[in-house]
Amino acid sequence: MRTAQRSDARDNRIRILRVARAAFADEGLDVTIREVARRSEVGVATVYRHFPTKEALLTEAFAEQLASCREIVDEGLAARDPWAGFSVVIEKLMAVHALDRGFARAFTSQLPEARDFTAERDSSLVRMRELVRRAKSAGSLRPDFVIADVALALMANEGIRADSPALRVAASRRFAALILQSFRAAPVASPLPPAPRLPLAPR
Repeated sequence: MRTAQRSDARDNRIRILRVARAAFADEGLDVTIREVARRSEVGVATVYRHFPTKEALLTEAFAEQLASCREIVDEGLAARDPWAGFSVVIEKLMAVHALDRGFARAFTSQLPEARDFTAERDSSLVRMRELVRRAKSAGSLRPDFVIADVALALMANEGIRADSPALRVAASRRFAALILQSFRAAPVASPLPPAPRLPLAPR
């Protein structure tokens, strides 16, 4: 009986996290715990038993993406060429965000109530600033670039609409190439990735 209870609790936790990620992605970060509970078909008390605060739910829901961001920035810092490292970070961050609008919103939002999430995100941003410093020192990155320009790129990237995740990533890859050309100190008209088929607004 106890084993079955543990299994039910584990299933509830997985379902709550899945529902929370989808809700944050579709509707932003204002979705309430009560609404997450309703969509998860569990009681509010069950959600709070697993996640004592909304901050805890938010941090756990995006733990995998935060870890991915850390790895991406560390990969950029490990590159011998500062511009190549910077480019890898921009391309990969935008690809991650193209697939997860909820995480994109969380990463570019001010979340005073989510201290753990914000601290983890800010840790990646500190390392990102070091990469920016190196790229500027090498003369590759335009001198007036600021870290907020990354947030601007991610916000714009979030607006990509396509019929499949693969198309979103392809569109994000092309957009990242365009963005990187604008960030470069001496832009080089290098070939862009192929343009994916995207819906166009009617005339």
